[in-house]
This record gives sequence, structure tokens and C-alpha cells, in this order.
Amino acid sequence: MTHPSADGWMPLTLPQIDLWEEYTFHPNEVVSTVAHSLDITGPIDEDALKRAIAQVVAESDVLSLEFRDRGPNLPPLQRVNPELRPELVVHDLSGADDPAAEAQRLIEADIGRGIDLKGRSISAQALFRLSPHHLVWYLRTHHAVLDGYGIALIEKRLGELYGHFSAGLPAGDPFHPFKRFIAEEEAYRASRRFQADREHWVKSLAGAVNFRVLHKGAEDYLSGGAHYGCHELVPETAAQLRRIAGELTMAWPDLLTLLSGLYLRHELPQPETRHRSEAFMIWLPLMSRWGSVGAHMPAMLVNILPVFLTAEPGEGLRRFLARSAGLLKTLRSHGRYRVEQIALDRGVPAGSRFFFSPLINILPFDPPIFPGCDVTRNVQAAGLPEGFALTFRGQEDGTGLTFEMEADIATADTETFERWQRELPEFLAEMLTVEALDGPVGSAIWRGD
Repeated sequence: MTHPSADGWMPLTLPQIDLWEEYTFHPNEVVSTVAHSLDITGPIDEDALKRAIAQVVAESDVLSLEFRDRGPNLPPLQRVNPELRPELVVHDLSGADDPAAEAQRLIEADIGRGIDLKGRSISAQALFRLSPHHLVWYLRTHHAVLDGYGIALIEKRLGELYGHFSAGLPAGDPFHPFKRFIAEEEAYRASRRFQADREHWVKSLAGAVNFRVLHKGAEDYLSGGAHYGCHELVPETAAQLRRIAGELTMAWPDLLTLLSGLYLRHELPQPETRHRSEAFMIWLPLMSRWGSVGAHMPAMLVNILPVFLTAEPGEGLRRFLARSAGLLKTLRSHGRYRVEQIALDRGVPAGSRFFFSPLINILPFDPPIFPGCDVTRNVQAAGLPEGFALTFRGQEDGTGLTFEMEADIATADTETFERWQRELPEFLAEMLTVEALDGPVGSAIWRGD
């Protein structure tokens, strides 16, 4: 990496290079578009909202990114270009027969057009006026620009600024400039910590072989998930999850990750390893932001790392959970080391990457607060799934939990996928009972009724 040039051009980060390469293989396909919308209802101060939108977009450097293609022999560059800041397009749909349906139609049409990373309209936004007391703000960009947590940061900051402009509340701190993260990342890659992280991953993956690899130029690359389902977890299960996590002094997202992994280990094929047969592997997204300027800066920073969980012979479920929580803590301490670097270290060829399946993603994000209004967050696009992906969404305190399950046709047929959707919440409820927790981890196999 090199420092930003005098005219602002900067290197791409490793995840951006990975997504740029994917784009060059599939320039005309909707592969890595990310988009959210906020449904805002109540006595909305529209002028204050527009002022808040203008400021949060101006603060979010990545929404004004410009990429420069330097040909096949040189890596691309990027810079923040304020001239490319997405303009707010306002659609007054209050006179439509079905304003909400018309707004959704316009959103889906925008997503369907795809994104040209070599163009000048990478990010876009719109405000849909469904009625004087019902507005929808829509933001769309590319995954090379933003991850899910980055969008959540923008939404939270928007609510903070709306409160400032509409009710005189504190304005809060602006986002950090993107160039600060680029400099921080360069310093990390030249540091002793980077070398220590590399040594950790080389050692911890020494027994793992034959990770499945995807070639980004393959015709069937990310052909899309054939199966999709979204369901709520009953409040009783969510409450029990929080209670047991407290007893085990672990975070409830970690408990949910581990129990979901226990279910999947009996349902999905595992890569060959030199570990004992009791080991199973999942891919786990990590925000990779704490202790970094990225904690208060929207960008594409999420990391995805392999986690090998081993059930010791005769081990009790409680001990397995507590021990594995420690493993996750260790993993996070080395979580800044990028999965793309791990691929390079393991000799994955250019134009290829790891196949991230099965993937378990926990997204505990509270909705933004707009004083006097009700707000609902909607995920409009989050990229295409691969293999099997399980995503849990809910509040930071673990309430309001839902799960989305996605699988391609090579992973499961319709009957199997429907069974998984039924069984997973039942399995979670069963494993959170005293009887299961006090039993051996080897008995954590769901057999249904």
C-alpha cells in the first residue's frame, strides 16, 4: 500500500480489491449491490430530514468514491470525489393508488440496473413521500463501498442529525475521514501485530486442507440462492437465549452462533481436515472495527473468517459452549487479519476466493431513533448468497430476533430446506433447556418428533 497521492488517489483495501476483481468478471450483473430503506412515520419535519440526509451523506466519504482502472498490470485506485456525492431525488407518490407499492417498484428497478464501478454513479439515494406523515429514505451502493454495519452507522447518524435539526438535540460527532482508515490499515500491515496475527492464522489453520474455492470468472459464479425463508424466533426462545448467555458469561450472539453451528454440523458437508472427526467448520463475519477509526466510519470493513469448533469426546454441552466462546474471543483478537490475506498465504490463485459456506451471521443492530417518529429498517439488497447462509437480525439486547435462511439448489432440495426451517428454531429451544445443557454435546443432534 502507498499513502494517498497529492490529488487524493489511494490504494484499495484487500476486500475492495476482491470485490473489484469480482466486478471485472461480472460487470453487467447485479452481484454485490447493497441497499437499505428506512420507513419513517409520524409528524415528520421533512426540511430537518433533508438537512440531516445532506450532512450524513457529506460525512460518509465512501458514498463519493471514484475508482480508477489502471489496466491489467496495475492495481486500481480510489479517491473521495465530492462531485460524485449522490444527489437526493425526491419522489412525491402521495397521489398514487398504492404509494408504498410504487416506492418498492422504483427501488427494485434501481437495484436491478446494477452498478458500474468504473462509472460515476456508484451510490444513489432517494426520498419517497407516501404521505405527509410517511416518508421512505432509500440508499443504494456497492459492497466495495459499504458493509451492513456501515449502513447501520449511517442510519444511526441520520437519526442523530434529524434530532439535532428538528428538536435541537446534540449533533454528535461527525464520521472519521476514509483516508484515516487507509493510513491506519497501511500502518497495521507494517506492524508487529500483523506478523503476530499471521502467525496465529498459519498455526490455527495448519490442520485444515482443501478449503473449497470459487473461481470468480466461472459462468455459474454466485448464480443465486434458490431457496429463501425468513422467520421470527418466538420471544420465549430469545429470552432463554439471553438468560443462558448470562449464566455462561458469554455474549448472546456467540451462544446463538455456537448452537446454530451444532445443528448445521449434522446437516451440511464439511471440508476435509486433519482435525479429529468431531470438528466442524463455519464461516463467521466479524465487524473488525473496535479499536479502529472504522468504529465510527462507514466503509466496507467486515471480515469473514473460518472457525473450527471441536467437540471433545464425552464433553458436556455447557463446557463446550464456554470453551468455544473462548475460542471466538481469541479469533476476534486476531480478526483484523483479512480473509483475503489468508487466501494469499494459502496459495489461492488470482481470480479465485474461498467459498463462504456454511456462513452464520448475527446482526444485532438497534433501529435508528428519530424523535417523535416510528422507524422501520428494511434490507432491500445484500448481495447474492452462496452455498448456505444463516442470518439472524434483532435488537442489541437480543429482542425481536428473526432468522433468514438461504441455500442454493446444490446444497439442498426444497424438502430438505423446508425441514431445516422448521427444525432450527425447535433445535435452539431444545438446546436451551437445563436437560440439554447438562447433557453431553454429542447428544445435540436434532431428530425431530
